[in-house]
Order: sequence, then C-alpha cells, then structure tokens
Amino acid sequence: MVDPTSDIGEGVDEEDAPECAVCGERIVELPTHRVISTVTDGQIEHVHVCSDECRSAYLD
Repeated sequence: MVDPTSDIGEGVDEEDAPECAVCGERIVELPTHRVISTVTDGQIEHVHVCSDECRSAYLD
C-alpha cells in the first residue's frame, strides 16, 4: 500500500486513498486535504477532510 498521507499524494490509488470524514469523498491529490488529530482519554485519532468547508463542518 502507498502511504496516503504522503506530502503531495502522488501515486495513491483511489482505493487506497483516505475518505473525507465529513462527505466521504476519496482524497486523491487534493491540495485542500487536511488531517485533524485529536487526543481523547489518551487515545489519538486522525481524521482526513477534503476541504476547508468539511474541516469547518467537522470542527463544529
């Protein structure tokens, strides 16, 4: 599997790409891709979002 969190996302197939936590879109070579990391009760969670709109929706 190719690392879907590579710096520029090149070489990531759609089937291996992360999904946006808000809209479910597969994130392939999107410059607006962001990863949000949170820690709750000592557990780390990473979620991927595809746009600023989805980021705002996730954080609300």
